[in-house]
Amino acid sequence: MAKNASVIKQPGFLSLWIGQSVSVVGSQITGLAFPVLAVSYLHANEFQMGLLNAADTSAFLVFGLLAGALVDRWIKRQVMLVADLVRMLAVAVIPILWMLGVLNVYHLMIVGAVISVATVFFDVSYQSYIPILLPKEYIGIGNARLEISGQISGIAGPGIVGALLTFLKAPVLLVIDSVSFLVSAVSLWFIKDREQPKPKTDRKPIVHEIGEGLKFVWNQKLIRAISFTTSTSNMFGTVVGTMFALYLLKPEFLNLGTAGFGILMSIGSIGGLLGATATPKLIKLVGEGPLVVLSALASGLVQFFIPLAWYIPHQYSIIPLAAQSFFTSFLALTYNITQVTARQRLCPEHLLGRMNASIRFMVWGSMPIGALIAGILGTVFGVLSTIWIGVILGLFSACFVLFSPLRTMRKMPDKPEEY
Repeated sequence: MAKNASVIKQPGFLSLWIGQSVSVVGSQITGLAFPVLAVSYLHANEFQMGLLNAADTSAFLVFGLLAGALVDRWIKRQVMLVADLVRMLAVAVIPILWMLGVLNVYHLMIVGAVISVATVFFDVSYQSYIPILLPKEYIGIGNARLEISGQISGIAGPGIVGALLTFLKAPVLLVIDSVSFLVSAVSLWFIKDREQPKPKTDRKPIVHEIGEGLKFVWNQKLIRAISFTTSTSNMFGTVVGTMFALYLLKPEFLNLGTAGFGILMSIGSIGGLLGATATPKLIKLVGEGPLVVLSALASGLVQFFIPLAWYIPHQYSIIPLAAQSFFTSFLALTYNITQVTARQRLCPEHLLGRMNASIRFMVWGSMPIGALIAGILGTVFGVLSTIWIGVILGLFSACFVLFSPLRTMRKMPDKPEEY
């Protein structure tokens, strides 16, 4: 309890916490407004939704490794600040194009790609920044605090946005997300930390530094197993997610409307909040490694609620979808808080950026591939069949952690394995 209270007193943490909580609210809006805009306003088809989702995540595949090497050279807080300003401007373009009457789905793809590049640099810096800002004993508590506040911020937001979308245009709501990035940038501006840029004399050729990050991840068998599970889960989850807005919103499918979409996102945030809150207790109960394995297995199983919703009367279809949203978010938080905290403890500080970038390259780089696969499968086989393919193959993602030492490892190591 004392640590939970005193983490807020750590220099800079409160400012980071507030800024990221506000930014999450804005991101919830974009997470709902973008697919609604594409499907309901711009009438995107299956293949266009695949291209849009690929653009939204492509930068992790294209720029992820380079971002890690550069972030390790630069001051991470400054990288996050610039990334926030870029995202602020990019999001603001959408309502401007809408008011000019020229917005089309390809504009969404371009803006999504720009946001994706900025997000690569922000996320790699962010996950590498917590161990710099906080002492080691506060890293896990700090991660949990940030996740809890993020989920709290997301509980009411999507439901309200879903309601607002019934009488406001989706592009108008994106102004709020643009402002939220500005708030995040200002909060970062006021933080003071101990980090200095890496001296030029200590820098090796960029290709060599990228190789060091990849080598570290590959040679740590626990990190490697987690990365493979997350990568394949994200790929097949993206196959499902790319079709989800069409499945949910189109009249020929479930036709739940934007309010239903918002409700599902709010339920997911509640599950995430409870997952973040429960993680420390679950770690004590089952151990760190088993919790990672159980979370991965259970997450794969609950995805079957999505296609099964089609086979019940449609007025009740929101019930299994709500269960899927709740448990997916709950399990994602128990999985992520546990494994991210272990990675941050395990990795030497000078490799943090490249370690996180190498992992992001693997686990997020698979998402544009999944989106393109979804666009092709959706065009050839249809929306529902594509969702079934995604959830069935996604179930096998847990095999990498299931057949690893994590299964019986109550406490993951605090230092890297020698290699």
